[in-house]
Amino acid sequence: MNTSTTIAPALLSAAEAAKLLGIGRSLFYSLRSEGKLPKPRQLGSRVLWQKAELEKWIDHGCPNQQKWESLKDTI
Repeated sequence: MNTSTTIAPALLSAAEAAKLLGIGRSLFYSLRSEGKLPKPRQLGSRVLWQKAELEKWIDHGCPNQQKWESLKDTI
């Protein structure tokens, strides 16, 4: 019996976050530079996005970063 399990990451790289959103990395970086994505987290030298936050952001219509920052604390 194989007891190994796969654990889904809670933090995603830009490539993984773009894949979650169904877009390419170029568009992902464009949206980030335009302030249209949730803020990433810094972990050491890595820039990562919270998977759960991206999913909530999607559920709330993908608002721009400024609107999302004010909205996310109320959900």
